[in-house]
Amino acid sequence: MRTSQSHIHTIHNLRYHVRTWGDARAPKMFLLHGWMDVSASFQFLVDCFQRDWYVVAPDWRGFGLSAWAADGYWFPDYYADLDALLEIYQPDAPAYLVAHSMGGNVAATYAGMRPERVAKLISLEGFGSSRTQPGDAPARYARWLKELRDPPLFKTYASFEEVAARLQKNNPRLTDDKAKFLAQHWAKETAPGVVSLHSDPKHKTVNPVLNRMEEILACWRHITASVLWVAGAQSRARLARRFRARVGRAQSRFQAIFRSGARRLRPHDASRPAGAACRDHRRVSRAGSGVSRNAVVLKRAGCGAAKRA
Repeated sequence: MRTSQSHIHTIHNLRYHVRTWGDARAPKMFLLHGWMDVSASFQFLVDCFQRDWYVVAPDWRGFGLSAWAADGYWFPDYYADLDALLEIYQPDAPAYLVAHSMGGNVAATYAGMRPERVAKLISLEGFGSSRTQPGDAPARYARWLKELRDPPLFKTYASFEEVAARLQKNNPRLTDDKAKFLAQHWAKETAPGVVSLHSDPKHKTVNPVLNRMEEILACWRHITASVLWVAGAQSRARLARRFRARVGRAQSRFQAIFRSGARRLRPHDASRPAGAACRDHRRVSRAGSGVSRNAVVLKRAGCGAAKRA
């Protein structure tokens, strides 16, 4: 297991924890986790890399070892946090981003806002959020007001073993040793016999602002980086339809592959296919050259068939 180091920065008045692996002189890769996750979940992906990278992985605000935001969480804050992190770690060149789920949505939208700051992007399951309609607003606001009065909470556990069991229930592919490792990073002991998640419960409070997918798509259309989407093959049909509908003919650089045998990819069980995609995608600079090559890499990695969207 490769050793990581922890760094603390102040970003937009919040204490931000950033985990790094490797030599700072090596080429940089940024790993961005999803909702209810932590930077340490990428440990097993980093262990699969076959070349030297300086890997930079933040704990997003309110997750892991980063500070909690007193006023709650608004998606644009993640764009600003990512922008600040790139200024700290790679101010003079466009970055290589690998991001999962919510992190993939953040990275892709940011890549359209600041196309000059992103060279390549791999998004694991980051296909955007559900569409909403104006008629959804009254119920959404009412739910938000209710949750302000009675905030939702996360469950607590009696031990780290219980946390590990919960992780394996969510993801049966997770081995015992990996679950025990992740439990130590996902949770902390807050009292004797009480283990709580590191994540801020305010993340469970509904956002009163409706998702505006058209605005997100407008940003995606400004992406100039080459983009590879990777997803679990069992959700292939649904995600393929969403991918085609949302990207369409906007950019020939957008490509998608799907891994067989997984309902939904997570950083800790996507290590081999994602590692293969990372290794190969860094060489892809011209549109149209990435899908078949990445499909071959996934098969060689023993990860099942990779299929095109």
